[in-house]
Order: sequence, then C-alpha cells, then structure tokens
Amino acid sequence: MLKINNLYKTFKNQEVLKNINYNFEPGTIYCIQGKNGSGKTVFLKSICGLTKITSGSVEYNGKILNKDFSILPSLGVIIETPIFWKDKTGFETLEFLTSIRGKISKTEIEEVLGKVGLSDVKDKKIRKYSLGMRQRLAIAQAIVEKPEILLLDEPTNSLDAEGVEMFQKLMLEEKERGTTILIVSHVMDDIKEICDKKLMLLNGEFSKEIS
Repeated sequence: MLKINNLYKTFKNQEVLKNINYNFEPGTIYCIQGKNGSGKTVFLKSICGLTKITSGSVEYNGKILNKDFSILPSLGVIIETPIFWKDKTGFETLEFLTSIRGKISKTEIEEVLGKVGLSDVKDKKIRKYSLGMRQRLAIAQAIVEKPEILLLDEPTNSLDAEGVEMFQKLMLEEKERGTTILIVSHVMDDIKEICDKKLMLLNGEFSKEIS
C-alpha cells in the first residue's frame, strides 16, 4: 500500500500541498482532478521522489521515501511532456530504458509496442513520430516493466479516440494485475469510465471523494 502522511510541499514560502493524508490501495484506479495550478503534477512528483517534500512522509510497503529509498521502487510514470531521443526508434528507446534493470526481454518489448499500437512504426525514428505516437510510446515505457505503481500525468494528451480506448483497456489490464494507478487529467471524459475513486485537489488539499 502507498500511504501519504501529513504531506506538505512549499515553494518560496508558498504552500502548494498541505496536510495530505491518503492510502492508495493496489488494484485500484484513482483519478485526481483539480484546476490548473492546483498542485496535481507537484503531488505526483512529490510522492514518487522527483521533488523533495517539505514535511510529512510517503510510505510504501512499510518503507519510507527519502529514508529507505530515493525514488519509489517498481514505478511507471508519465509526468509532463514526454521527451525521447529523436534519433532512436521506438523499439530502441524501450530497449535502452529496460536495459538498466535487465528484467524485460526483446519479445516483451515487442508485445508492449503492439499493445499501444506502435508495431508498424517500432523501427521508425522518433523524430518522425506524431504527437499521438509519442504519447503512445510514453504509455508503453510506463507499463513495459510491469510496475506495481503507475503515476500518470495527462496520459491521454494528443491521443485520438482509438488511442483513448487503447489506454482505457490497458489501465483495466494493469488494475487486474494489482497495480496501484493514479491518473491526473483535466479531460475526465477520457478516463471517468475506468475510475474506481475520484479525488479533487483543492487549495493544496484533497477534498472529499467525488462521485
């Protein structure tokens, strides 16, 4: 379980996040809403270790972020606009990223590229990818290593209707696998059907769950 305890995040004396407490459970899709500037992206960065929290703690399976580990283990993430090496192909990109841990085979990379609809362009340079294709690749890199936690910031950006449907299907598969999934989006129509719990981030805090 991912537990957030009394989390605060301050930038130059401005509280962006304050006193957030929440337990995120495995096999659940959480959709987080909030106005632009409400701190949604900062929240994702804070709980995975990409930015240091001001106070409070992030606990995963009994271990504490910034004490027992510097970034959440077994993590798949899309935060802000994905940036890839333009002179690598889609396949080469995933091959390089997964080589760090060495847990994923070339066959598994091929399978994931097929799931996101990039099989036909897997050997094309990313500089020739459309925005939608790059977003599909971002989704692929987030799920390719079968993470226990997915943190996704506006994951349906630049996707067409077919791409949104693909994303929804993949998230339900990840949920079935037991993944804890947090999705930040301002386009709720793209994800509302797959959400188990909807949270509103307002004035730096989670308001009550919304239906």
